[in-house]
Amino acid sequence: MVIGVCKIELFLHGNDSLKGKRQVLKSIKDRVKNNFNVSIAEVDDNDKWQIAKIGVAAVSNEKGHVNSMLNKVVEFIDKMHLAEMIGYNIEIY
Repeated sequence: MVIGVCKIELFLHGNDSLKGKRQVLKSIKDRVKNNFNVSIAEVDDNDKWQIAKIGVAAVSNEKGHVNSMLNKVVEFIDKMHLAEMIGYNIEIY
């Protein structure tokens, strides 16, 4: 069993409330869940209005498949243009 974890840091331009942040993150999470077989959640900076850190996890029996899937998720989130991607980190166990 191979487990992949990706932590993504986002910057939400022009956001001025936690409610606005929740709306953007809900949209991102719902779209990712509908397109990929992964788990996704906000994992840090819950009280900051313009910074969001989300975690994505995937499980498979092949390292290459997990790595490919997480890279596709990162690309997908970046192409949504709902938030600026500051950075991301993928770890495979």
